[in-house]
Amino acid sequence: MSIIFRYLIRQIMVSMLAVSGILLLVFMSGRFIKYLADAAEGEIAAGVLFAIMGYRFPGFLELILPLGLFIGILLAYGRMYLESEMTVLFACGVSEKQLLAKTLLGALPVMLVVGAMSLYISPWGMKQVEHIFNEQRKATEFEMLAPGRFQDFTSGDRVTYTEALSDDKRQLQGVFIAEYDKDGKGVTLITAESGSQFIDEETGSRFLVLEDGGRFQGAPGRLDYNVTEFEAYGLKIVSGQEGSKELEEGLSTLALWTSDDPEDRALLHWRISLPLIVPIVTLLAVRLSRVNPRQGRFFHLLPAMLVYITYLGLLIVARDALADEKVPEWVGMLWVHALFLALGLWLQFGPGWLNRRRLDREGRQRA
Repeated sequence: MSIIFRYLIRQIMVSMLAVSGILLLVFMSGRFIKYLADAAEGEIAAGVLFAIMGYRFPGFLELILPLGLFIGILLAYGRMYLESEMTVLFACGVSEKQLLAKTLLGALPVMLVVGAMSLYISPWGMKQVEHIFNEQRKATEFEMLAPGRFQDFTSGDRVTYTEALSDDKRQLQGVFIAEYDKDGKGVTLITAESGSQFIDEETGSRFLVLEDGGRFQGAPGRLDYNVTEFEAYGLKIVSGQEGSKELEEGLSTLALWTSDDPEDRALLHWRISLPLIVPIVTLLAVRLSRVNPRQGRFFHLLPAMLVYITYLGLLIVARDALADEKVPEWVGMLWVHALFLALGLWLQFGPGWLNRRRLDREGRQRA
């Protein structure tokens, strides 16, 4: 039995890792593209993109691993049914209950990993992401510059462009700045061959010192522009306000446990629900993986995925209902788990129970 158990778990884990890897690539690529767009617009620095994705990795993993395990069991056991390996196992004395028990035992490490991610590691990662975003909000305009792009850092009041920027972001080449007046009627254009950052040691103020350029001030459509040529021109760089935004996902599980806020309590139930998904979807997958060789290898995937999507969708609905206080907290999201646990038990044992009842009834009628 130990050899059979290792073989079954190896088949499941290989399929699960392959599916999870593909899903991670898809979801993380989509999120990375969004952050890349934010970096292009100057909202965050390009240098922190990989750090943000690294800290968000546990959050992706806690959602993808249960789905990867579910699909992995469907693919692995489906192939074994098609190639008659399951028929051989059952003929050698392996019962359906033993198959289910071995599969649930193999899913236990996945459940523990998802629980660790959901309850501890993922909130810690989101806390680090929150810290990075807050640091980016207080970064200066000079630190957020990217060469070759027109960048807006002041909601349309100022647009800055530089042809080239040194690696330490202290030297600029080919600078263009367009800034609207406070009344919105005039505009100031500044061009310079080069620029550099200067920090006043006494006050700590930062200045952008432009060299060999010109300043053009006036109103569009009029000819009375004020034109000034300069050898050196200083602009004070204003730092952004230090961010203080807190991400709900960044709250620790202990903080959620002691909180009375309905949204925090709903998030706590959600975190607890994620590891509970693993044994229930394992129970469902073992039964849904049965394939008739005439139906094809992937025939069973569509109804199985509909079951999983319904399960996850009801959990999201239950979380929203709990946050809106439409459901008592003692009920929480357990009713969804109980519903699909009952469905899994019925799929696994219901047909056999009905068949035994039918045989008993026929036996009594013959007697």
